[in-house]
Amino acid sequence: MRSDTIKRLAQECGFELAGVARAEPISEDYALYSTWTAAGMAGEMRYLTDHRAEIRRDPRNLLPGARSVICVGKLYNQPLPAAREGHAVFSRYALGRDYHEVLREALEQLAQNLSALAPHQWKICVDTAPLLERSYARQAGLGWIGRNTCLINEPLGSWFFLGELITTLELEPDSPPPDRCGTCTRCIEACPTQAIVPQGDGWTLDSRRCISYLTIELRGAMPEHRGSLGPHVFGCDICQEECPWNSRAPETTEPAFAPLYDPAPPLEELAALTPDQFRERFRHTPVMRTKYEGLMRNVAVAVQGTCQRDA
Repeated sequence: MRSDTIKRLAQECGFELAGVARAEPISEDYALYSTWTAAGMAGEMRYLTDHRAEIRRDPRNLLPGARSVICVGKLYNQPLPAAREGHAVFSRYALGRDYHEVLREALEQLAQNLSALAPHQWKICVDTAPLLERSYARQAGLGWIGRNTCLINEPLGSWFFLGELITTLELEPDSPPPDRCGTCTRCIEACPTQAIVPQGDGWTLDSRRCISYLTIELRGAMPEHRGSLGPHVFGCDICQEECPWNSRAPETTEPAFAPLYDPAPPLEELAALTPDQFRERFRHTPVMRTKYEGLMRNVAVAVQGTCQRDA
């Protein structure tokens, strides 16, 4: 089956990007991943380093008999209010409905539509599956992996959720695009915690320094980087905001990603939330991942930073 047929079907299901990669190991990328985890850069994200790390070596570990990986991208970019002193900052990906649900529903529709043309076995992956999804997205022609480790599409930028449909169908594969970061280092220079670090001949992300990791994945006390978090209480978009390829990035038209809460509430208002109010405000959004205790910790750090700047 031709790649343009897959792209048409994916577009009909609401995906702006789509392409096909072979369901085979990408040895060079897996070696880089192994080096990254061995250096401790996954932090406390044990799901990246436990037995699932080996599963990531080959997509056929997820679906025996797989021949192709259909990679898709769904745009989530939307404008944020201007930064205001004493107000929180949430990553724009977390403002609407949980993207796992949205992408899974669309991928299920894509799988069914494809089945109508050619019966097949399939498995859906939406970032929780042990798969090197950016590597396969690059092989599928969706973009290149930038110095900030985000997948960047030349005309559309990097504000995309990625998803995959692993299938037993033999599909025409696409080709990876060239790396167009050139000599640009704006993402590296803009990161307030210097989380983008050298690795071999390139760059990688040290999660232990990344604001997104610190405010979402890390449990317990905040480490020494707390003074660089600023008003961020859930995630961080700085490296993407600084990327020149996002200067003309389009905005999403997906209703499910419209903000379900105030994207820049006063920190004092967040600090006063009760557990029940937290669940009411953020249910069905990605913010639930950090749990009430995690968000309150992040808000406390942001408030402390504000007080120190005002002192």
